[in-house]
Parts: sequence; C-alpha cells; structure tokens
Amino acid sequence: MLSNGGLGGCGQVERHLAALDAAVEGLLTDPLSGLSEADVVKTLQRVETSLRKASGVGHRLIVESVERSIPGNLACRSINDFLVTTLRIAASDAAKRVKGATKVGTWHTVGGDEMDATLPATASAVRAGAIGPDHVAAIAKTMRKIPHGTGVDEITIAEKILADAARSTTPEDVTKIGIHLLAHLNPDGDLPDERERRRRRGIRIGKQGADLMTPISGMLDPELRALLDPVLAKLARPGMNNPDDPESPSGDVDASTLDRTALAKAAARDTRTPAQRNHDAMKVALQQLLSSGVLGSHRGLPVTAIITMTLQQLEDASGVVTTASGGIVPIKDALRMAERAHPALVLFDHNGRPLHLGRSRRLASADQRLALIAASRGCTRPGCDAPATLAAVHHIREWKDDGRTDITNEDLACDCCHALVHDGPGGWKTDVAPPDSEYPGRTEWTAPPHIDPEQKPRVNHRHHLDELVSGALARYRARQDAELRRWQGQGERQIRRHADGISEGDDEVP
Repeated sequence: MLSNGGLGGCGQVERHLAALDAAVEGLLTDPLSGLSEADVVKTLQRVETSLRKASGVGHRLIVESVERSIPGNLACRSINDFLVTTLRIAASDAAKRVKGATKVGTWHTVGGDEMDATLPATASAVRAGAIGPDHVAAIAKTMRKIPHGTGVDEITIAEKILADAARSTTPEDVTKIGIHLLAHLNPDGDLPDERERRRRRGIRIGKQGADLMTPISGMLDPELRALLDPVLAKLARPGMNNPDDPESPSGDVDASTLDRTALAKAAARDTRTPAQRNHDAMKVALQQLLSSGVLGSHRGLPVTAIITMTLQQLEDASGVVTTASGGIVPIKDALRMAERAHPALVLFDHNGRPLHLGRSRRLASADQRLALIAASRGCTRPGCDAPATLAAVHHIREWKDDGRTDITNEDLACDCCHALVHDGPGGWKTDVAPPDSEYPGRTEWTAPPHIDPEQKPRVNHRHHLDELVSGALARYRARQDAELRRWQGQGERQIRRHADGISEGDDEVP
C-alpha cells in the first residue's frame, strides 16, 4: 500500500537532500576555532537536535518502505534485512531502527488514513529533536512491562511521564525512572510471594582458586538488600578504604577525625569500579563488626535501614515502599523489619513538606535529617536519583549568607550535586518554591544557561513518581471531562437549532 504522506515529491526531496549535504560538508570543513566556548556548546546541542530529528526522518522512510513492500520487491527477507544490506549497518542497529519506527512512526490504514503513533508523546519528542533513538528504546522497554489490566488513562499518563522525563535526562535515567514507575503502577502484581523469595534467597561462596580468589554469587531478599545498602553507602564512598592507595582515609566517612581534604584528593585518584569499592567496604564492615560490634553513625544518623511509609500504606499492608538508599521493599517485609525498629513520626503540611524544625547551629540535627529523608527521599536536583543515604543536608540559602539551619531552609543534595551550587560559571542555584507554584515548599533548582537557556526553576520528581502520576492523571482526566462537556454542549446546541428550524417550518403556511 502507498502511504499518502510523502515528503513533498521527488524534486523537493532532492533539494532537501542537497541542502543537507551542503550543510554537513560546511560543518566538516569550516574552521571552528573562532567559536567561543558558549558557541561550541550551542553548536553541539543544535547538531544533536538535528541528528535526533533525522532519526524521525528514518522512521518515515522505514514506514514508506514497509507500506510499499519494497523489501519484498528487492528480494529481501524482511525490513531488517533490507536495512542491513542497503545501509551496511549492524543487525542490532537495524532492529533498533525498526522498533523505533514501529513505536513512534506514523503508519497508515488500508485507505491511506494516518494512524496515531503507538507512543504519541514519545513521537512528538522525536519530531522536536528533544530525544534520540536510545531514549525511544528505553521508553518502549518500560511500556512493554506495564501489566495487563492497567487502565488506558494510566498507560497514557505513564508514557507521557517517560517522554517528558526523556526530554531532560539520559536514556539510562529513563530506565531507572521506568523501574520505579512500574513499581507504582503495579506494586504487587509481578513480585514473587514471600515463600518464593525465601526459596530463591542465598549467597554462594565458591572454592578458593589457585590464585587464592574466591567467587561469590547469589540472590539477596529485599530485607537483606535494604540492610546492606546503608552500610555500603557509608563505607564504599569513592576515596574511602582503598587498599591500593596508602593515603586513602580508612574507616567510615563520618568519622570526626576524617580529613575532608584528603578524602577529596583520594576520591579523585580512586579508579576502583563500584564492585571493587563494595568489596573493600564489606571487608571493612566485617572488621568493624568483629572488633567492636557497632558501625557508628552515617551523616548524623545511626547506620541502619530507613524506610518511609504513609499511614495509608500501614493500614492497607499492601504495595511497596522505598528505603533511604533508593531500594524497593514489599510492604510485608518492611513491616517485619519495623518490628525491630525505632519508629519516628514526622508531620507534614498539605504540600508534603515537614513543619518547622529549626536550630541555631550550622549542621542539621538527626531529627531534621530524618524529616528530610521522609519528605524528599533523596537528592533534590532535577534528574538526580541519588538516594537519601548518599545525600547531605543542603542550606537552600547558604549559611554564609545568613541562611538558618531550619527545616524550611534545608533539603537533601548528594555530594556531586551539592558541589554544583555556586556563584561561578556553570553554577546552579536553589530556592524554595513559592506558595502559588505547582509544588509549594519544594526545593527548586535553576540550571546554568548552557544547560537551560530559559533559566526555569525545576523540582526533582525522581523520588516522587507517585505524586507525579496522580497529578498527571488528574489533569488528564480533567481535560478529558472538559472535552466531553464541550462535545456534549455542541451536540445540544445542534439539537436545539434543528428543533428551532422544525418549529419555524411548522408555523409556515404552505
């Protein structure tokens, strides 16, 4: 079948291609040394936007090829085979392009009418050049995992949330957002029951080899993972406990005798992988357990698993909750852990922010940190998924600028994001969202101009997907209801006009 949405005729397409060739040739040959640093950044961004739009052109051509049966006409086994042989690309690349066209391409009915894209919000972002093929693949992978039985409204909102997030973050981050989004949409559905988790749990320690190394593997249940995360957050930080660096600080990152300058230098030298840092941290943890039996504190709090749940979750005893380290724990496991816990009650205002809790000292108290963990759940910079165990307490208005150590002037920021807040080039700014904003009381971050030319303050939704889903769903349904009322109103007006016409005709004398 021939699609009716061509590129404008052969002559017009040839002119577009000639202009494209000339533009690329110019960018390949024209000198770049005259560009300022800001111009180099802007050029990179504009080229990337054009490349992303070009992937959308590729989707259109794939649709055209399939609907015209071009692969079959040229004795190719499939559209994938056609792309591999015609473009000399890898089979994996061809598969990604075809999947992208399937999800965001505009296909046509037998009659030639355009059909809506499978992922409409994602398709719109591709056409705008805001996201690339890897973003599309990450969104599609998450959408495939949405369980059967999920409502159409929820599916529509989920895809829009992922597409909107992809416009401002990386494909890897989209995948991470998708994991938590699926946990919100399907808190109980795909989780194995407790008996199955108990059956699969285990840590296997292999035989020691000739090189004296011992393999270890296994499966951790959610409770053990939740207990392990804060230990690793404390002892596996870059620069800490590095056996390859004699000047690396040892022990825990919150020791009063720790030289912060030495830690920063050691972290810059640290070339260990996360797996190696975890290994070294476990060694130190076991040494401490054997020697003293205690691990001290981490960022002002005891080293323990911190779980935040709402009163509704406690009453329903269903679903999943998150830990301060970003892990996901089934509610039943969390309640079992709570049997041995010290509960803390935190009161919030109607916007989900903790009520006043202040002090006159620069460092936040343990109670303040607990309140921030419950409210913010992790680093507050937009796009950052660092959990609360990897975050420090940040003064929104700096202490040096007379910012008080009050709960209303504090929030969480991981070490990397905290260092981004400064007055120099490339510095971020933080502020408290005003009462009339969409998220009053939340911490707003403003990116530097090279990242966001609009300088629009934004909040981080990574740790609050529940509110993001519910808010987006409410707005979506309100638009649907308004549209329905508009159509009903038009129908009623047409009926009245028709009735009025009949009445006027009855009054006429033949």
